[in-house]
Amino acid sequence: MPKNLTASSSTTASPKSLPLFSRVGTFVLTVGMVLAFFISQLVGVYVAGKLVLPADERTSIGRIFFFGSNDGTVVSLSILIGCVLLVAISVLIIRFKGGSLRQYLALKPFSLSVGIGMLGLLLIFMIASQALTYVLDMTPLVFVDPLYQSVISVWLLVFAMVVVAPIYEEVIFRGILWSAIAERFTAPSYSANYGAIVASIVTSLIFAVIHVQYGIYEISTIVVLALIFCYARIKSGSLLLPIVLHIVNNGAAMWQYIAQAA
Repeated sequence: MPKNLTASSSTTASPKSLPLFSRVGTFVLTVGMVLAFFISQLVGVYVAGKLVLPADERTSIGRIFFFGSNDGTVVSLSILIGCVLLVAISVLIIRFKGGSLRQYLALKPFSLSVGIGMLGLLLIFMIASQALTYVLDMTPLVFVDPLYQSVISVWLLVFAMVVVAPIYEEVIFRGILWSAIAERFTAPSYSANYGAIVASIVTSLIFAVIHVQYGIYEISTIVVLALIFCYARIKSGSLLLPIVLHIVNNGAAMWQYIAQAA
């Protein structure tokens, strides 16, 4: 394991500083943020549905969710709404606990050499994943079909799924949750990298499971992808690199989908 792993992990906690969250608090935070993730999506679909859907498709809450969840414009706007809500919640929680946003979310520049190296690792994963998907004859982006066909502008869907979604997903999973879990397992009684390893495994599994629109194969690949994002966070000591890699990954997937759908 690289030497800078310990140094990067120390950006979230050090033996001399008390963790922001207790063990129970970390568990509550994890469950709460996952619930907030789903609730924000529901709120986003409802608000966007009320604004966008035709009158006959928004006569009840059930109809709004039914038609809105398959409408590209509604889903795109709901992602934007969800991003605002989740980032705001994360900021408020850290501020309330007296933490530093820059330190806790690792909002700082990353080394260009580390960035290039992690981009290379991501490209290797993407090529291998694409090859396996082809061999197994899988269609992981089939859920995008109704969204692509109904959105008022493809660029709105691209912006939401490629740029906005990675931002709030990284803030939650490689940001506040990763830091909260890592600092709980950063102590003299543990090995130097234990906190980072535990945080990476736990957040990656949760990140994969919340992608309920995918099947078992896709969820398995998402676990690996999430671990790559965690490794980027550790290597760089910055949340910005995982965000960039996430955008690159989603952008490549969306480009491929649009190229095939055109």
